[in-house]
Amino acid sequence: MRASQPLRFPVGADAGRWSTFHGEKTLVVAARTVTSTVRVLECLPALLRGDARVAVVFAHDPTSAFSDGVLELLHDAGCRIIPWAQVRQAEPDLILTASENVDVPEGHCPVLVLPHGIGFQKRVPDSRGPRDRLSGVVPDSLLESGRAWLAISHPSQREQLLSSHPKAAGRTLLVGDPCYDELLVSAGRAESYRQALGVPAGHRLVVLSSTWGRTSLIGQDPDLAARVLAALPYDEFRVAAIVHPNVWSGHGSWQIRTLLAPALEAGLMLIPHIHAWRPALVAADVVVGDHGSVTLYGAALGKPVLLGTFGSEAVDGTAAAELGRAAPRLNAHGDVREQITSALAEHAPDRFAAIAAGAFDRPGQALARLRTALYHLLDLTEPMPAPPPALYLGEPEATGAEVTAWTVISTVSPSADTVTVRRRPATVAPYRGTNEGVNSQNEDADEDEDETVGRFRHLACDERERDRRLLESASVLLGGAPAPSSTAALRWIEDALASLPGCRLAATALTGGGCLVGLRDGRIVEASTTGPAAPGPAAAVVYSLLRAAAPLDGVLVTLRIGTRDEDVALRLRAPSPALGAD
Repeated sequence: MRASQPLRFPVGADAGRWSTFHGEKTLVVAARTVTSTVRVLECLPALLRGDARVAVVFAHDPTSAFSDGVLELLHDAGCRIIPWAQVRQAEPDLILTASENVDVPEGHCPVLVLPHGIGFQKRVPDSRGPRDRLSGVVPDSLLESGRAWLAISHPSQREQLLSSHPKAAGRTLLVGDPCYDELLVSAGRAESYRQALGVPAGHRLVVLSSTWGRTSLIGQDPDLAARVLAALPYDEFRVAAIVHPNVWSGHGSWQIRTLLAPALEAGLMLIPHIHAWRPALVAADVVVGDHGSVTLYGAALGKPVLLGTFGSEAVDGTAAAELGRAAPRLNAHGDVREQITSALAEHAPDRFAAIAAGAFDRPGQALARLRTALYHLLDLTEPMPAPPPALYLGEPEATGAEVTAWTVISTVSPSADTVTVRRRPATVAPYRGTNEGVNSQNEDADEDEDETVGRFRHLACDERERDRRLLESASVLLGGAPAPSSTAALRWIEDALASLPGCRLAATALTGGGCLVGLRDGRIVEASTTGPAAPGPAAAVVYSLLRAAAPLDGVLVTLRIGTRDEDVALRLRAPSPALGAD
């Protein structure tokens, strides 16, 4: 190929002979980081929907410290990719990017820069030198060229830019925030998204949101997820984490999962960082975050927000800085459960409405305004007068591991007709806050056993638990799958108690409903519940009554677990000779 011959895309040289679609204009998307590339991929299909006049090619710029994963993302999306060095040969009519740091080649085509967060809200390290810079702003040289256009979501951002970067005068386009609009469209589907994530009915979803860098939530307090899981009752809460793509790109998924291993084993839902964070945020009942954009999006959606940390790089006068002053702080070493339940109880949905109004201009119109700007820069008429469709976000996939070991605190009422059970994942037991329990009003404030008040503590493990020490320390062993028959259940109980001599009882659900609980002295208790047929809660009732020396035969007990009450009917079967006393 002669150097003077221009490359035409998406087919290559002499595209007129080989291409199927007649593209009048060439749009090059600059893909430099996962964060910025995702932002373009999320909005561009709606902007170019049904229009064959625009040929799109993605140019990969590998110069960022956070470029790892960009090529995989583009390949997974089915994009036509060229090296960044070929952009000039492509003779683009417009370069579109959500990364302000691309080294734009010489030429005359305009460059439209979308934000990959909310505005210009923090200072970040400058890859071009040792100092920091304002996130989202292109180099002055590109502003001076008259080619750059910065999309902004609120008029106040124009004033902010003029005060810090005078050369941005006349180079901004007020479009709003397409990402926020998508979140708003899907806000009514929060319950559907919670179900898709595997959050049981009646449970609250706590979402931990972390940006990147040492002052981020995960950078400042990598153990926070484990401590939150240790503080929250398993039968009332689920916990998810949204971690900035720069953390994934900079450190790799192996490092993140190894760091969060105790929390992941306790059921933490680590949300995939490409697109799934949006429905997960919609699903949240409460957000524990930092100075990142996801936390601000959560506040703008009307979620209760607690700040686990807040970096000093947040820029004064921005919506993020306002949230930093308005949102309460989480004391991660205090009573986390009390703080989260208080935030849920006391929150008003419009608490952060003024902050949201200062970040997003004319919600619901961003895609239409952005499409108008895009086609104006391409010098094309818009394909149709109707606005781009307002689509619901797709349902997320369940990501949390199944918990297989619990620390169980149970309390038996004086009349032995009510058993209150509170379970927490055992793998995060060492992370319980040192200040928790100082409030005597807490039902489980004292975790030491106290038989005088009918309070007991035990370790319950599913037979699939992988930690041998936990399994061998368990007082209660639970079957991993329902037994197909009573005979199979009795055989499993016999084997389980024989293999774990320190275990007091073994329980398994039956395929037809109910549970069988085998005691070390050979007694077999049939347990029927009005709730789910999981063996854990029923076994906790039997264990508690056994420790309280209460009857186990022909009794009806109220089980209080999570936010619900269930009836548990117990009946003794004839003793099994194979399960005789020691």
